[in-house]
Amino acid sequence: MRIDYAIVFVSDMKRSVAFYRDVIGLPLKFETPGWTEFATEGSTLALHAADEANPDNAPAEHSPAGRCRTGFSIPDLDAFHSRMIEKKVQCIRQPEETFGVRIAQYVDPDGLVIAVSEDKQSSH
Repeated sequence: MRIDYAIVFVSDMKRSVAFYRDVIGLPLKFETPGWTEFATEGSTLALHAADEANPDNAPAEHSPAGRCRTGFSIPDLDAFHSRMIEKKVQCIRQPEETFGVRIAQYVDPDGLVIAVSEDKQSSH
């Protein structure tokens, strides 16, 4: 069994598509006003128009029950981190090694925390 897709509920589809496509760098499968899909290796990240804005005003680091985070594996965390800083994406956890994996965390336009780890086969 594997995860086939993950859905992120977004308040502004165009803004979120631009973030995930142009900033994060995910390949766009298709886009509609209510549903958008990105093709990633082995699964799909889908954006779904939310009924209302996120009512949770807690800091991005707060993780209440019933929430989910996306995690991406990339070949070069340093290059990815540089791109995120250049594009002024909020970084809440600088790249560091944890449990034998280099990882960093960023925040999407709706406040969702995104974890990004360096693929072990490609690490420096």
